[in-house]
Amino acid sequence: MNKYFYLIKIQYCGFRFSGWQKQTNAKTIQEMFDKTIFFITGHENFKTLGAGRTDAKVSANEYLLELYINDQHDVSELLNKLNVSLPPDIKALEVREVDEKFNIMGAPKIKEYIYLFTYAEKPHPFSAPYMVFFDTKLDLELMKQGARLFNGRHHFQHYCYKPSKETIFEREIKSCEILENDIYTANFFPEKSWVLKVRGQGFLRHQIRLMMGTLINLGSNKMTLEELEESLNGKEVNGLGTIAPSSGLILNRVEL
Repeated sequence: MNKYFYLIKIQYCGFRFSGWQKQTNAKTIQEMFDKTIFFITGHENFKTLGAGRTDAKVSANEYLLELYINDQHDVSELLNKLNVSLPPDIKALEVREVDEKFNIMGAPKIKEYIYLFTYAEKPHPFSAPYMVFFDTKLDLELMKQGARLFNGRHHFQHYCYKPSKETIFEREIKSCEILENDIYTANFFPEKSWVLKVRGQGFLRHQIRLMMGTLINLGSNKMTLEELEESLNGKEVNGLGTIAPSSGLILNRVEL
């Protein structure tokens, strides 16, 4: 029996989902996507595999998945059918056929994550799916200095949630910075908001959210720049272990 392989790029608002991967007791993006493929094809002779997991409430501007299926489809027609049938908070951006040698998990990927946040004045509730409000005064200039310390290769033991014995903590961050947010805007967003932007390959579980939590502790004077730098050498210091809320996190771009 022939098999066909499709690389599909989607985007989604993750606020009502428990991440990408299927679970037995929660609604996920993969579950909704698979239900859509079943509705389109009328059979279950297919499998989907995503380019990594995303946490509950995390959104994606770009997410890649591979579809393995027993029947061939015109890519333009499949793209159209997906967007007619997917729920309104999931959109298919691109479908292209690949060969059997392509492996979504094995392909080298650079991922860019952004984390939207604000502080001082609580924003409009409509902002909640995309942006986190921190009810504390933050030293943004200090946080910007702290974000730059993550650049390069470091030991991220303190930036991984419940690692296994086999976890490799040496990872490289290609860029990390805090900027004023002009990436995503809306008339119900606060006048000023900020974004942590991180690019790298092979992130650890909850790594970005732990980095963000540490930067919030730095900006609220619960730790120092020196302590943050020491933490990247594996040293136990004050201000570690805070996991920032997931709703501010967006997988912004995936580069193969």
